[in-house]
Amino acid sequence: MLTRKIKLWDINAHITCRLCSGYLIDATTVTECLHTFCRSCLVKYLEENNTCPTCRIVIHQSHPLQYIGHDRTMQDIVYKLVPGLQEAEMKKQREFYHKLGMEVPGDVKGETCSTKQHLDSHRNGETKTDENSNKETSEEKQEEDNDYHRSDEQVSICLECNSSKLRGLKRKWIRCSAQATVLHLKKFIAKKLNLSSFNELDILCNEEILGKDHTLKFVVVTRWRFKPKCRWE
Repeated sequence: MLTRKIKLWDINAHITCRLCSGYLIDATTVTECLHTFCRSCLVKYLEENNTCPTCRIVIHQSHPLQYIGHDRTMQDIVYKLVPGLQEAEMKKQREFYHKLGMEVPGDVKGETCSTKQHLDSHRNGETKTDENSNKETSEEKQEEDNDYHRSDEQVSICLECNSSKLRGLKRKWIRCSAQATVLHLKKFIAKKLNLSSFNELDILCNEEILGKDHTLKFVVVTRWRFKPKCRWE
């Protein structure tokens, strides 16, 4: 089979953000037209616009942030194609948290430890059989699954009902992973209230409807500000 080498700059147009001209970080795709950008760039842009930065198609007249989603596949491709990009991004995040005097989130810690262990094994000239490697991977995965995201950065939120048609929760305050999304909150509330569908719920923060793919970490940084309460209706 014939193979052909392609230089990175030949495909740069496909793995860079049109808004900042840098490589995609936290790749986020517009569901309407499938154009992809850095999440922070796109969210900042959509605060004052409701069209795609590339093709100018209207994403949504009033709530464009609800029609964008994290593109994990694209981000994985970018990290694999660009040497050192993922490590550099993790380093920036760690420095950011240290500068603010905050604890480094579990997902960033995990990425760092995984990378360090991988490098150390190669430096020491260690080789492992596929059987042992698969066994260790299985054990690590089981430990991660049993962790239930307790090692993640945690966030406490107050859920208040803003509708006369629904009853409020008995316990309004909950504590969960900052990586949880608004969709997780919808499903949680629907289960607690025995609702037939979570799609009937809207989650608001500071009187603004939140997109289902927003993580709570993102909400804290961009919407929460000085009002740590979410409402639903």
